[in-house]
Amino acid sequence: MIGATPRRQQITMILGAATSALVIGFTLLLLNNASTVYTLKHEAAGVHAPADVPLGPAEPLRGPEALNDSATYRVLQLPKPRDGIPAGKYLVDETGKIKYLVDPGINGRVKKRDDDTPVVKYDAPKASLMALITDGILTQQLPWVLVILGVMIAVTLELASVSALPFAVGVYLPIAASAPIFVGGLVRHFADRARQRRRSEAGLAAESELEAESSPGVLMSSGLIAGGAIAGIGLALLALAPSVQHAINFGETAELGDIGSLIPFGLLVFGLVTVARR
Repeated sequence: MIGATPRRQQITMILGAATSALVIGFTLLLLNNASTVYTLKHEAAGVHAPADVPLGPAEPLRGPEALNDSATYRVLQLPKPRDGIPAGKYLVDETGKIKYLVDPGINGRVKKRDDDTPVVKYDAPKASLMALITDGILTQQLPWVLVILGVMIAVTLELASVSALPFAVGVYLPIAASAPIFVGGLVRHFADRARQRRRSEAGLAAESELEAESSPGVLMSSGLIAGGAIAGIGLALLALAPSVQHAINFGETAELGDIGSLIPFGLLVFGLVTVARR
């Protein structure tokens, strides 16, 4: 895009956005299909499907379960519990009885197939939150009291000169995700102070915002974010090859525990501090 005209820049951005959407979409579908479980062990097994709920077109089983059952079944989608049947996707046989519960790979709950084979499930808390908000607005059942309370807290934080967005992200994310972010913030804080002190001792002017945002530490952190995303997708795709996943799963062969996991994390922090202080 260097030296490109605005028109070409826009075309490049559109192509990049479309490519990302297609790649991410197909990747999610691939992961979801690989970890979808068709189980007979559920509380609605053998129950007649509600007569007033239209059934979808017939579809066969997919994945390992398809090896033992090649029949096709009508699809029953229940967005909400109905007649004692929990919400979810079900397969209904020709007699109108529910046979299979189709548990998706993303945000699914069944972590073992009926033959006790473990299945990796993928959580999507942000998607669940957006679905909850959208469904609440459309059905007029959104807990507005909690929403308004959150708005008031955000306004109070802003009046106290505290950014509401980082605070909300810290509350929203689990401690396992927010703790490394907090450590990264500490690294940035102390690295910036050390760099500013050296510039002051050398008689140089303070760093501008542009220089701070393009510092070696920020660039390395950007690379870590991109690398983490790529590695996460790569590890998730290993679900398609269980034998390879088992072979490189050091957690099953080397029980390092929490202390052992802190060693590579500490080395990563040390490397980031070293680069950020330059």
